[in-house]
Amino acid sequence: MTSVFVLASMAILGVTTIFGVFTNCVIVSVNLADKAKGKSLILVTLGLSNIIFQFVMTANDFLSLLRSELYYSDGVYATFNALLFLPIYASFWFTVCLCVYYCLQIVIFTNPILVRVKLGIPKLVPCFLVAAVLTSVAISVPAIWSTYREVPQGGIPINQSLESDIPKLSITYLLPSNIIGCSIPLVLVGISNGLILKSLLSNSKTLEKSNASSPRTDARERAAKTVGGLLVLYMSFYISEIIMFVDLFPPSSLGFCICLMVIYIYSPAQSVILILGSPRLKKAMQSLLQMPLCWNSKQENTPRILFIKLNALDH
Repeated sequence: MTSVFVLASMAILGVTTIFGVFTNCVIVSVNLADKAKGKSLILVTLGLSNIIFQFVMTANDFLSLLRSELYYSDGVYATFNALLFLPIYASFWFTVCLCVYYCLQIVIFTNPILVRVKLGIPKLVPCFLVAAVLTSVAISVPAIWSTYREVPQGGIPINQSLESDIPKLSITYLLPSNIIGCSIPLVLVGISNGLILKSLLSNSKTLEKSNASSPRTDARERAAKTVGGLLVLYMSFYISEIIMFVDLFPPSSLGFCICLMVIYIYSPAQSVILILGSPRLKKAMQSLLQMPLCWNSKQENTPRILFIKLNALDH
């Protein structure tokens, strides 16, 4: 990796970290007051997991670029892998919870079990979130004991022996953990997105016949756009992660840079999708962005009192 690539990567990572932490903090703070509600509780946990992921990813990449010898030691490398996987898997499963929540709110079910789940979704949301956290911990912690080093054999060139000396994750861990932590959530998000789109299409035909619209319909359309955006972002991140793991592109190549940028912008992009899909979050973000302008206008419009010193005339 060239020094220009390293500097550019660090700069982009720093910018995305600041932006991602800011936008996710807005999501957490706005929804924290309504934590008793199902969707707000999901958004709080999703925002917190993204903030943790952003900080861990920043520390991981900065250490790997600046102190590679320390980073690739057995203990540090294994620990960072576990710390990275935990918020990633948790974010994926929290995304599933959000998409399933939207699906249950929008789609009309006739199955008695699904109807019962739909009616009790506010009470079930905390259970789903706890299950998501426990699942993420169960599949991320074993990464600590799943690293290995290839033993170089005689006659191997020095540069290849150095590459083989870098610790790697075993395929026996990566395969099941990716299926449980990434593939299954992706399938569930896709199913939720399909059910929501099918429901909206059938609902749109009914509205065309009646020539009517309602705030509930607008809310459903916003939810569908949010779920669709999350699905596209999810797939982009998932494909980029797989490409990075299998070393499909050499470091500092165009393909490698694109995959790295997709990973870096995942958390900020997800928060932007959630903010644009919620009028309350959008209004809060607009208020925060307008605060400097309002402060400057107040400073300019503040009345100033002029003191005039009168010299007394001697008579």
